[in-house]
Amino acid sequence: MGNLWQDFMGNNDEIVDKWRHYFPVYERHFEPWVDRAVTMLEIGVSKGGSLKMWQRYFGPYATIIGIDIDARCAKSESPGIHVRIGDQSDRAFLGSLIDEFGVPDVVLDDGSHQMQHVLATFEFLYPQMASDSVYLVEDLHSAYLEEYGGGTYSDTNFFTYSRQGIEQMNKHWSRQEVPANPIFDNTRSIAFYDSMVCFEKGRPPVLDAAQVGRRGITAKLRERNIL
Repeated sequence: MGNLWQDFMGNNDEIVDKWRHYFPVYERHFEPWVDRAVTMLEIGVSKGGSLKMWQRYFGPYATIIGIDIDARCAKSESPGIHVRIGDQSDRAFLGSLIDEFGVPDVVLDDGSHQMQHVLATFEFLYPQMASDSVYLVEDLHSAYLEEYGGGTYSDTNFFTYSRQGIEQMNKHWSRQEVPANPIFDNTRSIAFYDSMVCFEKGRPPVLDAAQVGRRGITAKLRERNIL
């Protein structure tokens, strides 16, 4: 599982509470940002242990930001780790984070797990994120639970919402039957896992309408001598 898993297992600092099967997913999607000037936003601070884990993982050039509604989480600040207190669904609060730190490169939503909060945060932050950035929502078993505003076949289930992105990524093949949803513009990939969904931003492979339906065929032709 790589260095992040080893860090988690060897942690003797503040509590880090994560499901074991999340770590290969983290490594797969976050590794390109290691040792780069990355700005990471983690929604949900709890005891602050995961903020320190991310700082160790991403390296000395990282800016780590944690947000939480619990004012007691402010004590988790330390050099390179910033904690701001506010509601993840409050657009004014999220806007103030961008004013202060810029648009994040990596977002990890481990916040309230309430569907209306997850959706509100995603629809505000994700469209502003740049190419190669990553937006990961975890603990989405809550999407199936009514007490979190979800439900197995509910339209409020964030997995159901996320599947719209599949249609958007392929809408150029739909003969205009799929209406445009700019929330998902410039989405390179969407990966679904147990209790997690990860969006990766990037220029889509089809750059303009003239390229739709065109494919390339190449081959190396060789002459054969038949004796």
